[in-house]
Amino acid sequence: MAVPKKKTSKSRRDMRRAHDFLTAPGTSLCPQCKAPKLPHRACPSCGTYKGKEVLKAEEL
Repeated sequence: MAVPKKKTSKSRRDMRRAHDFLTAPGTSLCPQCKAPKLPHRACPSCGTYKGKEVLKAEEL
């Protein structure tokens, strides 16, 4: 089994983990009601997508 010869320093360990952070999903504004929504999805508050109503008010 491979065993490291030297202890990995905290700096080198943390540099390796520099890209392991979480990012928040990007949001855009609905052109109809100005509510935040995920891109390429129907607006959860008004039910429109690309200017057309795709979800009725009863389904929301």
